[in-house]
Amino acid sequence: MKQNPEHITVFEHETLRIDRGDQRLTKVQLEALQLFYGENGVPYYSLIHHGVRFNEYVGVIQLGNLVIEVLPKADKSNPNDERVKFSWRNVLISMLHAVGILDIHAPSNSNLNLRQNSILDLYFELYIREVEYLQHRGLIKKYRKTEGNRNALKGSIQFAKHLNQNLVRQERFYVKHSTYDKEHVIHAILFKALKLLSYINTNIHLKSRLGASLLNFPEQNDIKITESVFDRIAFDRKAEPYRNALEIAKLLLLNYHPDVNRGTNNVLALMFDMNMLWEQFVFISLRKHKASTTSIAAQNTRNFWKPLLGYHSKMKPDIVINKDSDNCIVLDTKWKNLSGYNPSPEDLRQMFVYLKYYKAKRVALLYPGTENTSNSGFYYDHNRIKSNELGEEECAVISIGVDVCIKKWQLRIFESIENWCQIL
Repeated sequence: MKQNPEHITVFEHETLRIDRGDQRLTKVQLEALQLFYGENGVPYYSLIHHGVRFNEYVGVIQLGNLVIEVLPKADKSNPNDERVKFSWRNVLISMLHAVGILDIHAPSNSNLNLRQNSILDLYFELYIREVEYLQHRGLIKKYRKTEGNRNALKGSIQFAKHLNQNLVRQERFYVKHSTYDKEHVIHAILFKALKLLSYINTNIHLKSRLGASLLNFPEQNDIKITESVFDRIAFDRKAEPYRNALEIAKLLLLNYHPDVNRGTNNVLALMFDMNMLWEQFVFISLRKHKASTTSIAAQNTRNFWKPLLGYHSKMKPDIVINKDSDNCIVLDTKWKNLSGYNPSPEDLRQMFVYLKYYKAKRVALLYPGTENTSNSGFYYDHNRIKSNELGEEECAVISIGVDVCIKKWQLRIFESIENWCQIL
């Protein structure tokens, strides 16, 4: 386990530099982030002179012995206040849990011990808890194909290899047969993730539990981890309890980037796009409280342009309520604080296209904010040349105040939209 871990907490769009600021990177750490950024770049941050600037992605980047926690922020509160960091950390964790990214075998995620630390510690504890849960209920056995030289005839003889290896050893048989045990690909994945955690974990409170889980886990052959390995897993009745553990293992293993040059600045990046998280959170909140007669769809796709030669282009609004009905509503979510300004012309033009192609009754842009506000606006009448008169086509700008109590916040989101459109 790493000793004396460093921890830096920043908010989205903030910077870390080597030459200024209360929190600084070392030259070696900046070089590692530059190397991880590579020629093609990563969406999590941008390179600046003597540092990095974080984008709209939030989560954790572990760089060797350094943990950089990037939190969301949609207000003007003091970013250096530890209470502000704690509140936004809880907001992020609750949002991830609400949309199903954090799913656990506990009555409530409030039982977790590590909320005051980074989301990385939370994921580590979640994974250890899932493995402990599986070990307590008993690890499953599966059939697997094995072949090799045996002293007894078991299974089917592989004649080509048998003759090649046992021509002068007539007491041996080269056979292929099925074995029913705990050595299979699911356990190989979980074991590999446990070994990874034992190598990169910097939290002393998890060390003993991690060691106990490793000690009680049957030894497995090492396997190469790719996306396709997880895609091939079939979740039958016996394997279904493994789903949560495998999801976390997938997140950890596929986002781990070892430092092949020095071996000291391995990178684990668990980052989430706040625009997508906000969109999913709003959708889940509306779906949770809507009436049974109201339909709601996320990421509904419709074709809107095609060249004479080539592929067509599509539009994809975030949320469509009551599609193809007289009271259709289209919503688009934006994770940004307008701070009293108007939405960008690009966003307003995009909403106008949704209004036309979905024949929507009205459309709205949804933002997080410090308080609940709703400001309806109307497009100018485009049917008249040089007209300065407003038409009847409405695009509202709705800001929804953030609440650290996630259930209250979800209800607030629903009530804000319902008060505006009166159809939910």
